[in-house]
Amino acid sequence: MIVLDITIVNVALPSIQDDLGFSQSNLAWVVNAYLVPFGGLLLLAGRLGDLLGQRRVFLAGLAVFTTASLLCGISQTQEMLIGARFIQGIGGALTSAVILGMIVTMFPEPREQAKAIGVYGFVASAGGSIGLLLGGILTQAISWHFIFVINRPGIGFGKGADLLGGVLITGGLMLGVYTILGISEKGWGSTQTLVLGAISLALEVAFVLRQARIANPLMPLRLFRSRNVSGANALQMLLVAGMFSMFFLGALYLQQILGYDPLQVGLAFLPATLVMGTLSLGFSEKLIMRFGPRAMLIPGMVLVGTALLLFARTPVDGSYLADVLPPMLLIGIGIGISFPSLMTLAMSGATPEDAGLASGVVNTSAQVGGAIGLAILATLAAERTSTLLDGGASHAAALNSGFHLAYLVGAGMVAVALAIAVFVLRSEPMPDPAAMAEGMAGEETHGGAREPEPAYSEG
Repeated sequence: MIVLDITIVNVALPSIQDDLGFSQSNLAWVVNAYLVPFGGLLLLAGRLGDLLGQRRVFLAGLAVFTTASLLCGISQTQEMLIGARFIQGIGGALTSAVILGMIVTMFPEPREQAKAIGVYGFVASAGGSIGLLLGGILTQAISWHFIFVINRPGIGFGKGADLLGGVLITGGLMLGVYTILGISEKGWGSTQTLVLGAISLALEVAFVLRQARIANPLMPLRLFRSRNVSGANALQMLLVAGMFSMFFLGALYLQQILGYDPLQVGLAFLPATLVMGTLSLGFSEKLIMRFGPRAMLIPGMVLVGTALLLFARTPVDGSYLADVLPPMLLIGIGIGISFPSLMTLAMSGATPEDAGLASGVVNTSAQVGGAIGLAILATLAAERTSTLLDGGASHAAALNSGFHLAYLVGAGMVAVALAIAVFVLRSEPMPDPAAMAEGMAGEETHGGAREPEPAYSEG
């Protein structure tokens, strides 16, 4: 449901823009108003899951999310929609922050954990596929308002819920995204950009300093002593930031340049999500156990970067089969084999006591990367389009050139992420399935009770 909400909005963006009068740059707030509180509160939500119980936090988030979805569905102004999306992001953070922590806790054995993460990836891809199709059907047949209505279906705070930390990171992130989105109107060197950017940075620095000093931090810095954990989270921020150019700008390209209706846009993205889901469910666990997560992550990222470069050459008069489908399939394959591996590496340093918190950190890196990346890419695309329009270029050519610039920058982000995978991450030997089976059989023969392997390294 959480992923469905993200993809279903992308299909309806042009309709929302026309109905509520969003500018090209401000349109990104329909997505970022959700992503910013989502990313900023995931750490707090993950810690609350450890303290109050993951099920309680999950259900509380579900209640907030569905209520906010109704508010989005009845929105009649830009301000109301953005405000409701912000509340929806809070509910999404509470709901999704504990998911990976629950998986690690319930499936400590490596093979079962890899399979569970693969199913997690499949469900996310299924949500993406359903969101794309439903978004197209509802937007075209009824109204964009109905894409939001489709969503309606411990030990206590005193032990470590850092509310001030949650305020610092969410406030700093929101201010940072607002600053980036305002660059297209105010300029890079404007007083607003420099002052608000400095305040945003100061809030984030204050958050990190606080985490190093308090007894029960939202984001324990010890988690990042592992090269694989710190590298995987940094890599994920860059990878998701680059990928968002495809989902956000790709939907705009198909509707505003090629003239697709919302349903056709949903169908156009369907091959990518189907490939992601198939690989996540049917192959990721086997590949990770056979070759290790790092070995599968690197080729997957190469495919994602290649797909973005192909999107950067899509012409104004492009065709789906020649110009859109090939990079769609490449990015579907790349994400399908890289993200389960990335989740495995990012959770490798989690202890059972900190599983919810580590899950929050993993989700935070993805959502923060998406929010900041989308703000940067949307701003660069809008600036390029505005410059070309002032120079006399046609509207379609100017829009398409702006999209191309964003795709190239997104590919550059993926290239940096690939360098992290190659030079920072370390290969970890996976347990031999035959040896594991033999050991389990021996324990059963001798009547010994088998202790589950921990989901983290004592080292």
